[in-house]
Amino acid sequence: MRRIHIAAAVSAAFVMFAAPSYAAKCGGDFNTFLSSMAQDAQAAGISRGVIDSALSGVTEDAAVLAFDRRQRGTFTKTFEQYVSTRVGPGRINTGKAMLLRNASLLARIEKIYGVPAEILVAIWGLESDFGKGDMGKLPVVRTLATMAHDCRRTELFQGELIAALKILQRGDLAPSDLVGAYAGEIGQTQFLPSSYIKYGVDFDGSGHVDLRHSAPDVLASTANLLKTNGWKPGGDYHQGSANFDAMREWNHSEIYRQTIGYFADKLAGK
Repeated sequence: MRRIHIAAAVSAAFVMFAAPSYAAKCGGDFNTFLSSMAQDAQAAGISRGVIDSALSGVTEDAAVLAFDRRQRGTFTKTFEQYVSTRVGPGRINTGKAMLLRNASLLARIEKIYGVPAEILVAIWGLESDFGKGDMGKLPVVRTLATMAHDCRRTELFQGELIAALKILQRGDLAPSDLVGAYAGEIGQTQFLPSSYIKYGVDFDGSGHVDLRHSAPDVLASTANLLKTNGWKPGGDYHQGSANFDAMREWNHSEIYRQTIGYFADKLAGK
């Protein structure tokens, strides 16, 4: 999600389940808020050691709030304008090379989840330039604590903060590696922590879901998200199709979903 759809992400794009009600009261003293969040995290089954390690010394990030307030919830460009900036000859050629390089892996994923290789590689390319681009460098816990303390969408981000702590507790990422974008998105296809927990797949058999470094985990988790939200194997993925609607759980913007489809077509030689 790099990035025209950060606002869509936090409103619904990656948040696939209703967050439970949390007790921490937004606003007011930040440290008092963190103490309340620590209690909620412990009630959610997270160990005191993980909580204390993750939240110790965390401060608000004014830049995160400033960035969030600048975001718009809709595209201002037409599809033609947007796609011309995101899907050029260089990215198409790299995408085709990635299809070949990962052909066996992508075939195994498609057999299990029913999502074609070109769709997964298109998303991968758009989100992080196939894992080689900017995945964000902000400490996720600090970002989410800042957004949760802000009262506009506190329950949403309190839930995401709890999910981030669960990622640490599971050992999927080391604390120093739990970095991401301005709404706490993580990894090569930019999952919010709740989606990381819900859809993450350990496809490389390492014992952990690593969406920052493991291409098998990244691609299988992306396919799992789409399948769980209604992807139909072998079906069309353009506007008006069930699969176009399934991609809404990836991103609410029709223009962004059109761009995924356009890129996938180019990768498939259509």
